[in-house]
Amino acid sequence: MGQASAMRLPALLPALAALFFSQAAAQPTIFPAPRGDGRELVIYSSLDDHLAQPLIAAFQASHPDVRVAYENLLTGELHDRIVAETAAGTGTADFAFSSAMDLQVKLANDGYARPVVTPDTPGWPDWANWRDTAYALTFEPAVFAYHKPSFAGQTPPATRADLIRWMAEHPDQARGRIGTYDVARSGVGYLFLARDQELYPGIWSVAAAMGRADVQQFSTTSDLLARIADGRLALGYNLLGSYVAEWARRDPDVGMILPQDFTVVVSRVAVVPTAARDAQLGGAFLAFLMSPPGQELLSRTLRLSAVSLEVAGQDTPAGGMQDLAGLRLKPVPVSPGLLAYLDQATRSRLLARWNAALSGR
Repeated sequence: MGQASAMRLPALLPALAALFFSQAAAQPTIFPAPRGDGRELVIYSSLDDHLAQPLIAAFQASHPDVRVAYENLLTGELHDRIVAETAAGTGTADFAFSSAMDLQVKLANDGYARPVVTPDTPGWPDWANWRDTAYALTFEPAVFAYHKPSFAGQTPPATRADLIRWMAEHPDQARGRIGTYDVARSGVGYLFLARDQELYPGIWSVAAAMGRADVQQFSTTSDLLARIADGRLALGYNLLGSYVAEWARRDPDVGMILPQDFTVVVSRVAVVPTAARDAQLGGAFLAFLMSPPGQELLSRTLRLSAVSLEVAGQDTPAGGMQDLAGLRLKPVPVSPGLLAYLDQATRSRLLARWNAALSGR
């Protein structure tokens, strides 16, 4: 390759990446406009299609001429698509909604998200809004899940100290029957561990105790909950509360405890990309999700607790998170501080310490 060609190659990479993503991506799910076929709203999201459908239907009820193209992507793919399409100048999604808080904040911090002020922005919690460019829309605690029959006649652990005590006093019941996320493979599991370390110096005693009890690690919440439901696991540590609440609603053998010492809270974060093809429409969808009707729909239909204090303060048993009052809630702030979790050296150190604690080193 000649020198001139080699110099031109970096400039071509964004366009090539955008072309790759556009060809490799699955076709979006189309929600036709209820009446007419005016504007198109393009959404990239990590939320499954069937969970997004009621949100889209409610939005289209007040915007009947809007056609929605919905793409369900892995969180890393969502981030990379927006970056590549922005660099290529082809335009990108009008709205992006992801459970990867760190990657969403990175988009905003790196200039890939635009400021949007909605009618509910003035009352939004400070921790859930970074410079009007990245908004937390859900409120999802890390909880303990447990197999109710395994704790018949006992009170399940409600704090991390209780958990250590239970493992020490019931070694036969605990051995091989404690589960948590594989923090090397689960993004939310890693985020929970990083937050635990920041808030609780004793977390390494918890990890060491779980290691002695032969803790089992899994990549997904569903893998953990399936084993808790049938009794292969007695207890799951730091599971995503929205999934546990839904599973517990359907399965009487699954219980949920919001830790009494402190409860880490994570969120799904929304941005309107700078290179959105229709930023006004993306902003309208964000405004809907931040409104009381949108927050109530997230809470009731999707069983994800609302950030909106007005909605979160209501009695919403269908959301499964109605018992937050009086807890020491520790939300992960939507801020550039999340970018530290993406630093590879920091990640390597935390994973090494976790593995050392589990192995008793």
